[in-house]
Amino acid sequence: MGSKRKAMGQDCNGRMVCTERDRLRDWFKLPLGQRLAALEQEELDKVLVNLFGFHLLQVGYLLNQDMTSASRILHRVVVDGDPDETATLVAMYGVPDALPIESDTIDVVVLHHTLEFESNPHEVLREVERILVPEGHVVILGFNPWSWWGVRRFLQRRNGPPWCGRFRSAWRMRDWLSLLGFDHELSRWYFFRPPVQNEGIMRRLEVLERAGERWWPFSGGAFLVVGKKRVFTGTQIKPRWRPNGSLIDSRLVKPSATSSSTRSPSARKQDE
Repeated sequence: MGSKRKAMGQDCNGRMVCTERDRLRDWFKLPLGQRLAALEQEELDKVLVNLFGFHLLQVGYLLNQDMTSASRILHRVVVDGDPDETATLVAMYGVPDALPIESDTIDVVVLHHTLEFESNPHEVLREVERILVPEGHVVILGFNPWSWWGVRRFLQRRNGPPWCGRFRSAWRMRDWLSLLGFDHELSRWYFFRPPVQNEGIMRRLEVLERAGERWWPFSGGAFLVVGKKRVFTGTQIKPRWRPNGSLIDSRLVKPSATSSSTRSPSARKQDE
């Protein structure tokens, strides 16, 4: 089984498992990856501080840090299909296109470069729609193909992460969300400099960040899109209160025996 997963990891166009997931995590430790992660953290903080609810789910764990710390939601969970051995924030094992979460339970879902490395991104978004409560939000962070990063991906011949991922534009994300019944709330682009590892060059190109935000705001190397699950007329909103307080799909766990405290008084009297 281990060798099969290892072989799957060599194909970056399939599910991002084992080798490719580890390599993407390693890329985020490089100077370029760290700069991108810092910008994404700033953008994510601006969004999450204004999203409210009871439960937040982050799908995928690429950085050894709490990316959702700015959220005012107290119950925040990270789910990953192949977490790193040093991952301390992953609380649940699960793959993006089959999340072990009850329907209509999550208020905010964060997809951090998840869709680029999934063979079936439509199924991932359908899962997100399923687990979100009405008027819940999804936050998508992705790479922009219409940027210097897209040019680098083309010249790199899609060799190694993140260049082997399937870059899709923010407009494509908005179209997909609309088909699933989401309203578009926000789109932002960032990192307007070319993707180079040299720190000196990156500092000299700092002026491109301010110029890009003003003159070509759609050409950032990465983007953030926020969608809100639409509530249709006549849709019954399920109560948020859950007797067992669990988000895990009840179909995944079956009780092994009936506790005596839950049996009826007549049944206990017959036993006596």
